[in-house]
Amino acid sequence: MDSERGDIEDLSTIADLDEDILLREISSRYLQDKIYTYVGDILIAVNPFKDIDIYGPHYSQMYKNIPQSSRPSHIYAVADAAYQALTGHNGKTPGNQCIIISGESGAGKTESTKLLIKQIVELCKGNTQLEQQILKVSPLLEAFGNAQTNLNDNSSRFGKYIQLKFNDGHLVGGKISEYLLEKSRLVGQGAGEQNFHIFYYLFGSDIHRKYLLSAPRHYKYLNSSKSTDLKSIQEQFETVTSAMDSVGFTDDEQENVFSIIASILHLGNITFTVQEDESVTVTEKTEALLMAARFLEVDSEDLKESLCYTFIQTKREKLRRNYTKEMAEDARDAMSKALYGRLFGWIVNKINCLLVPENQAANLEIGILDIFGFEDFTKDGGHNSFEQFCINLANEQLQYFFNRHVFFLEQEEYRKEGIAWTEIQCVDNKPLLDLFLGKPIGILSILDEENRFPGGTDQSFVNKLTQVMEGNENFLKSQQTNKPVFSINHYAGNVVYTCTNWLEKNRDTLPEDITTLLRSSSNLLIKTIFKAFISRTGSLALQGRYSRNHKVFQQTPIAMDTTANKLTVGTQFKNSLNILMERMTASSPIFIRCFKPNHEKLPERLEPEYLRNQLLYTGMLQTIEIRRRGFAVRPTFSQFIQKYKILSDYQMKETVDNCITILKKSFLSGWCIGESKVFLKFKHVEKLTQMLDERIKSVVHMQRVVRGFVQRGRYKKMKEKILAAKLEQEKIEAMKANILQGRYTELPPKSVATISKTDNRSVFEVVELQNAKSDESPDVEFLDDIPAPPTPPNSAKFGPADSKLSLKEWFRKTQIHNVRDNQKDKFQDWFHGIISRRDAEKLLANKLIGCFLIRVSESRFGYTLSFKAENRCRHYIIEQLKNRKFIIIGETKIHRSLHDLVSFYKKNKLSNWPNCLTVPCGQNSGECDYSDLIGSQTYFEMENTPPQVPPRSYTAKNNSSRINNTASHQLPATTRKLN
Repeated sequence: MDSERGDIEDLSTIADLDEDILLREISSRYLQDKIYTYVGDILIAVNPFKDIDIYGPHYSQMYKNIPQSSRPSHIYAVADAAYQALTGHNGKTPGNQCIIISGESGAGKTESTKLLIKQIVELCKGNTQLEQQILKVSPLLEAFGNAQTNLNDNSSRFGKYIQLKFNDGHLVGGKISEYLLEKSRLVGQGAGEQNFHIFYYLFGSDIHRKYLLSAPRHYKYLNSSKSTDLKSIQEQFETVTSAMDSVGFTDDEQENVFSIIASILHLGNITFTVQEDESVTVTEKTEALLMAARFLEVDSEDLKESLCYTFIQTKREKLRRNYTKEMAEDARDAMSKALYGRLFGWIVNKINCLLVPENQAANLEIGILDIFGFEDFTKDGGHNSFEQFCINLANEQLQYFFNRHVFFLEQEEYRKEGIAWTEIQCVDNKPLLDLFLGKPIGILSILDEENRFPGGTDQSFVNKLTQVMEGNENFLKSQQTNKPVFSINHYAGNVVYTCTNWLEKNRDTLPEDITTLLRSSSNLLIKTIFKAFISRTGSLALQGRYSRNHKVFQQTPIAMDTTANKLTVGTQFKNSLNILMERMTASSPIFIRCFKPNHEKLPERLEPEYLRNQLLYTGMLQTIEIRRRGFAVRPTFSQFIQKYKILSDYQMKETVDNCITILKKSFLSGWCIGESKVFLKFKHVEKLTQMLDERIKSVVHMQRVVRGFVQRGRYKKMKEKILAAKLEQEKIEAMKANILQGRYTELPPKSVATISKTDNRSVFEVVELQNAKSDESPDVEFLDDIPAPPTPPNSAKFGPADSKLSLKEWFRKTQIHNVRDNQKDKFQDWFHGIISRRDAEKLLANKLIGCFLIRVSESRFGYTLSFKAENRCRHYIIEQLKNRKFIIIGETKIHRSLHDLVSFYKKNKLSNWPNCLTVPCGQNSGECDYSDLIGSQTYFEMENTPPQVPPRSYTAKNNSSRINNTASHQLPATTRKLN
């Protein structure tokens, strides 16, 4: 039996399973680097804490449109199943899908999310810039929203729900919803933990000197952190800036973002001194105030005043209220948290605006939930605060959703449909959710109530909880009655919470003076984010809406946030959870359960009891049992007949007897028939899908044979007509010759089938000309099988992209500066006009390997890089992004200009070509193929480089303009503006 351990891919196939066998199988597979295991349609993933070579292109190809049981268990198979369900393949009905990833902090949820997105993009068979943008979203959000904790080196300190939008199976857009950023981490971290990654990445580049930053250890918000690897953060900073370029952030926006990050670090170093009158002022020796004001682009005196005192307006006068030192420090930290929280919200908003689909009608979606894992910091000597309370509430909600979908709803359906079934019991955590969310005596409701009392404190909140929750088995009061502490029996175990600053965190207020100051900033981004309002879910709502064509329309003005109308953080979080549950309920869920093999984050080490505890509290034994005995696929009679009638009789009616007929003809067993549905297991669906594919292949083969026969007949008739037309034409030509020689006195009757009144060419001359035109059709400009990118929205105003007039207008209005050589006051030597793929290849025919040119595309608003390779010419699409930067489709590097792009690839190789670009391919002698792109106010001077030939000039009129010049060398072109 030991030799067979770890060989079972699907645990639901084990007949007699207990917790020892479950633990043994998971452990054996983990030690063989088999980190994935199926439980029916549910995937178990154990974090290996090391790199495993199972995610390359080979594995990506293995999991494309395949039955789940035909390959070893893998997260790519989950992505494939979701995509097949979305598109209606393999016996599934098309519809929205959501993949729910759950587990403790450090169990691998974030990495699983990135792998899912990577494979889904691969399944779309696309390599457009949109898909590259979506792939870059995760590292960008990780930089600003993740941090190192004692439980996880890359812990998500916020939750996110990623919606990938599809139209006809193609990825057309995306949207990110973010939940509860842990802003308190910004101003203080536990022992051994770090601030958000981006603060350290900033020191990985010379850019930190621009913002007058020295070293991380010199900043209060970072000084409790461990030392960081300089080489690692350099690479990470480059990854972040590359992601921002790729997604579409402009240079100005990036500069504003890093300016805010630097200003927060300087703010944290502002210290306060108590004066003789007990008021406070900023310590004179520190330069932090001046630096913070400089990068916030506000007046330093105004900043100082807003941190040291506030004004209270009465009916008759305005009174000044001085802060204590503690109050001033709180105001400083509140300002820092508000800056970072709103900046993070703006980044998510910006991403959503750049990824919004062009047409949102009838789009299906795959949602991926990557939310903070269950946390208990007391195991590492820390304490659990308000953030851990909300995080664990979210995990309780996900556990309830899992139980409801896998156990309650499924078993209820068996009862309604009359299926013989023995109930499988699971732990119902609904009472726990009521403890958190109930009204008026739920914990969050009591917290909000205590916030409304002027004298409310953290201790009074805990005292009230202890009184109201007395007798609740899930709530445990602290034995130390003088401390604000209580415990909750979660589904994952007992957790102790320390209620320090809970009321203040729940209020999350910012002094009005600071808000007013930041709204007056000269920094456009700061002004924008503080004029925005906070929505009912806690996200930043900018005062503008993006329509489907990406134009911004102003909303009706909405009142700014005030203390009176602002919702508490707890209420916002409840609202966001409700919306999240609604979204997931409206989709077909797929579950991934992530587990940690040990508490120390070490590879190749498994702690049996630690893993056993996770398997038990997540209910995996009961889950395996219901997947083994249950029927995961339950189509109605109508859906079943519509899907599988081709296996029996395409004309059959939608009746229960016909469902049974199909099942019997398929030689399946173990299925059930209910009152209105067919109950199937996954093995049934895979068998039916296999038979369906074979039948469809047969039909397609028959269609291919018939269509081939029909088309050959048509071709034969067309060929006979052409030959007849040729003979008729030859006969007419012979008669014309005879008439000219005087042999005939009159013409024979004209053939109505061959010659038109206005065309004196022969039929074959016309045919040959049409063939020649088809060869010169606008080039598709593919890099291997890469499709052309969609037309940029801002180019639509110029007209259709396949119109030469539109291309000329686009170039004249937006592109001339991109191809000018400003130092020489002429166009770049590598630039060519609207020429075809064939023309480019003619120009490069006798050139050196690596000789290149950049031409305006014939069929889209953009450019194409063409160059001479070893045995052929290669053509690469160059796309201009919304931030006006350039990228070669299929590459990852973003370039600020075409000149930068050329310079880069003269020194660096393309990803699928082993050489670099060498020399530019200029114009042929005396030719100018871009003359028709120039407007009437510009002319060209064509100069011969040898001194013995005098300079000559001419006015470019069309694409075939030439100069009668006997010189054999190329003539450079320059541009001048007419007075």
